[in-house]
Amino acid sequence: MRQNSDSLNREETEVFEEARPRLLGLAYRILGSRADAEDAVQDSFLKWVRAERGEIENPASWLTTVCVRRCLDLQRSAQRSRVNYVGAWLPEAVQTSVEHEAEARMDLSASLTTAFLLMLERLKPKERAAYLLHDIFEMPYAEIAGMLEINESTCRKWVSRAKAHIEQAKVRHATPLEQQDRLLAAFRAAVEEGTTARLAELLSSDVRLSTDGGGKVVALRETLHGVEPVLRFVSQGLSRYWIGFEWVVTELNGGRGILLRQDGATVAAVSFSFDEAGKATGIFILRNPDKLAHLGPAVLQ
Repeated sequence: MRQNSDSLNREETEVFEEARPRLLGLAYRILGSRADAEDAVQDSFLKWVRAERGEIENPASWLTTVCVRRCLDLQRSAQRSRVNYVGAWLPEAVQTSVEHEAEARMDLSASLTTAFLLMLERLKPKERAAYLLHDIFEMPYAEIAGMLEINESTCRKWVSRAKAHIEQAKVRHATPLEQQDRLLAAFRAAVEEGTTARLAELLSSDVRLSTDGGGKVVALRETLHGVEPVLRFVSQGLSRYWIGFEWVVTELNGGRGILLRQDGATVAAVSFSFDEAGKATGIFILRNPDKLAHLGPAVLQ
């Protein structure tokens, strides 16, 4: 039998590195935090280093199981810490690239949007994991049930229930990049010039605007609802707050987004959600410096 070792050979390292983007993508969707997701993946790597790998028949499945169980532990801790969170809570943003991806990749990117992640937050931890493993990562029910230590019928019920909630919310679909670009241009014009006509045409009647400052920077404590309050805040409030900021258009959570920078530091990340008609349903402004500290290109699936 192969002895346990605290070092990996080249082949074993390659096995883990091949799995890393998948593990990170799964962990991020479960936790809504890039920092916590990276911690979960690193913990999985440390277990992989110490494991009796000769006894592991399917390394990919073993690593996924370890990562999922670690994520569930971290999620319980994160939920307790959010009890006293100040203002709206938003998931950490990640920079992604969808410009030249195939249709299948666009569908995958739709499961990275802020709106989709917020919808997942409404699900129970294991229900959330089961749905992601089955519908996003296309794993069979029996394997998922083993990972979550539940029976297969329960697993099927959880996935079906989660899928119904998500389909009802209509948060998992791809919006054409041209439509996203139109919204970004109209949003910027509203902030910098105070002109709101173009933006008004691109907003859903029930649009919401949320800002997450975590109690550490100035941000709205309550979510704004409706076209008029959102337009007023964007054209009057943000125009004052964002004077002199550098605008950087980038890919955030599978779609077009904006980074606002001041003196070389990112002070805000803005992402959007859309309905099936291409109207904006959500404007998400991330201001919490702790969450912005980990912002950068992410290689995940």
